Amino acid sequence: MKLMDIYFSLKSDLDLVERRLLDEVHTSQYNLKKASSHLLKAGGKRIRPVFVLLAGKFGHYDLPKLTRVAAALELIHMASLVHDDVIDDAATRRGTPTVKAEWGDRMAMYTGDYIFARALVLLAEFSDVRIHQLLSESIVSMCEGEIEQIRDFYNKEQTLRTYLRRIKRKTALLLSISCTLGAMVADCPPRTVRLLERYGYYAGMAFQIIDDILDLTSTPKKLGKPVGSDLSQGNLTLPVLFALQHSQDAVRLRDLISREMTRAEVEEAVKIVKASGGIEYARKMADRYMEKCLDALYKLPNMDARNKLEGIAHFINERDH
Repeated sequence: MKLMDIYFSLKSDLDLVERRLLDEVHTSQYNLKKASSHLLKAGGKRIRPVFVLLAGKFGHYDLPKLTRVAAALELIHMASLVHDDVIDDAATRRGTPTVKAEWGDRMAMYTGDYIFARALVLLAEFSDVRIHQLLSESIVSMCEGEIEQIRDFYNKEQTLRTYLRRIKRKTALLLSISCTLGAMVADCPPRTVRLLERYGYYAGMAFQIIDDILDLTSTPKKLGKPVGSDLSQGNLTLPVLFALQHSQDAVRLRDLISREMTRAEVEEAVKIVKASGGIEYARKMADRYMEKCLDALYKLPNMDARNKLEGIAHFINERDH
């Protein structure tokens, strides 16, 4: 099943989520409204809302409740992106200027805080304590992951365990929660909730590893940023960590990785990583997570929503942008 077909089948429901997102970032403060809607208008895959909606199909599909959850989780994701761009000093995202680049660091931080607060207001309408407990614990973990990432910028002694824990907190948690909360709001049986949670987690781990591969192998046009941006910002991903351990040019790679890296040095470092087998190693790791993702999925009832989740899993594993 093609990704476009999956999104088209959910178009009317996703349109409601989109309208909800626009409503939630509305404010009488002109600059805050402009900055808040800036990233929203840049678009995105909206994979978190899609996960919420499809997870809801396994239970009682209450669209008003599900769109509320879907919008809230996308807002949390958006807020994290705005904050990330300040930390990373990023000028563009998805090929458009970041909030930081347009309005400065201070406005970007307040904008991220505002978007995050709007998400919490949306979810406050739910009386189920489990929803708030799960989300609160996950947000704490996500924040810890961001701090760990900052701590480990340019740290060439990182371990695989450190990397995997970081991407769990950075990406996999929110995708897992999207499936979990969608299922919980739809009153799915506990086993179904657990299986969807596992599907989202393993899909999220594969998603981030593929992202890290694409940062080194794609093109600036597809990425919306220069190739090797993570590396130049000191975010050492799985292929780079592999190369630091196994490349015959590991000593040179260590010398290249620094806060003063030039564009030419980034390009040289990327070549060393590619020649080391790090890309292939990361690809195999992503494949293993995808196998676990599909294993959890195939234990769910055989229905249209499961087929769509399978199609998204294949897109995650095969995407080039």
